[in-house]
Amino acid sequence: MKRNEALPLGDVLRTVLRVQGLESPLNEMHLVAAWPEVVGSLVMRYTSNVFIKNQTLHVQLTSAVLRQELSMGRTLLVRRLNEKAGAQVITDIMFH
Repeated sequence: MKRNEALPLGDVLRTVLRVQGLESPLNEMHLVAAWPEVVGSLVMRYTSNVFIKNQTLHVQLTSAVLRQELSMGRTLLVRRLNEKAGAQVITDIMFH
């Protein structure tokens, strides 16, 4: 029996996740988990809910002033969160 070329385990796992349709939900979970790390503990005090729907991150905030401040830095936040997740997971952020 001839032995095939060995593949790294990480590549095999990524392929299995992609085939099973689990790669996107896993990336979304990583991105939501990265929200506190990217924005910091001060913003987390005013964050009540974070979820992703249709490649848009929805963030519920209890401070209107903070909502306005974060809206101005939306594109930077999108870029930093996608970098943290390691994939293009979201395209926009909506603050509620």
